[in-house]
Amino acid sequence: MRRRDARHPAPPPRGPHGYRLHVDGGDFIPAMLGAIESASEHVLLEMYLVRSGATAERFIAALAAAARRGVAVRVLLDGFGGQGLEPRDRERLADAGVHLAVYNPIGLSRWRASLFRDHRKLLVVDGRIAFVGGMGITDEFDPGARDVASPWHEVMLSLTGPCIEDWQHLFVHCWNAWSPQPLVLPSTIASGAADADPPDGRVLGDTGSGGQAVMRGVLAEIGKARERVWVATAYFAPTRRLRRALKKALRRGVDVRLLLAGPCNDHPMVWHAGQRFYGRLLRGGVRIFEYEAGFLHAKMVLCDDWASIGSSNLDHWTLRWNLEANQAVMDPAFASRLADVFQADFAQSTEWTIAAWQRRGRGQRLLERLLGAAADLLVQWSYRRALRRPDSW
Repeated sequence: MRRRDARHPAPPPRGPHGYRLHVDGGDFIPAMLGAIESASEHVLLEMYLVRSGATAERFIAALAAAARRGVAVRVLLDGFGGQGLEPRDRERLADAGVHLAVYNPIGLSRWRASLFRDHRKLLVVDGRIAFVGGMGITDEFDPGARDVASPWHEVMLSLTGPCIEDWQHLFVHCWNAWSPQPLVLPSTIASGAADADPPDGRVLGDTGSGGQAVMRGVLAEIGKARERVWVATAYFAPTRRLRRALKKALRRGVDVRLLLAGPCNDHPMVWHAGQRFYGRLLRGGVRIFEYEAGFLHAKMVLCDDWASIGSSNLDHWTLRWNLEANQAVMDPAFASRLADVFQADFAQSTEWTIAAWQRRGRGQRLLERLLGAAADLLVQWSYRRALRRPDSW
């Protein structure tokens, strides 16, 4: 089910909000399950990576129980990232009354749209609380899962306040494009709420494919930063615009740091390809940290006292192909809390130096060149080909 709709711009700044930062699955998974268990009206869940297992079992049980007590439960999965949810688990959700939709299902007849994915991670309960970030519903995010030796390091943000309606709008727009069961939710934002003084939050996301709204918002704040620009991302494939913005910040005397995944990651080829950018950045003054305590999967940005948390890795996939959205937070107290998380992660990382970079072996240099060239070719090919957005079929 696909219905084309006009692209709506990113929402305006709003406020006031309540924010809570959840670090790692031992914190955010129980909080999300607790919110589902307390639901009385509706649950909206939008996820990219979902795989059957112990963690999925916990969510299935909570979602099914909510549906059985009369809560309207809707689950939107990506056609690629959600393939790991087994048919029996989908049937269990459907049997309990959970409505399930799939964004851009995989198929040979649809190969020209295969790069377009729903990468957002969102849970909204009753229009009163939302969770956003980079998690997936897989055992890798759950420190209590038996078969996971090193849980992935992730952050999620929960919020209350007027931005929840903007998150609901993003969900409803995508749901109505891919589900035969249309969804309409009443507006809860009072007149003038968008102009609250001062606003302390904004959703960086729009209804079209590609994460241009996220990239524009982050680049604008990097351009205004005067003290710090700290960026954490799992997959380092920066666009030219982002690299240029970081260099300009350095010339203004800004403390620019990158917190990146280290050798422990789920896509070693992407890691090696991303390392080809280190040399120039290091020579320009960027400090680069590779997280060593596990796989860093978090997507966090801190520019002075402006913060962003969400699904975006700030790469070409963000810019062109993925549905992405982040929550921007303009609150000094929250920025201080996020800075503490960054500092703790820096302490568990290895910092690259120019000397160490120059000492790297021939094998590593060869991998950087080969895999970097392959990544560049993929990006150039995809931009030149007439790839069709999934909502154009």
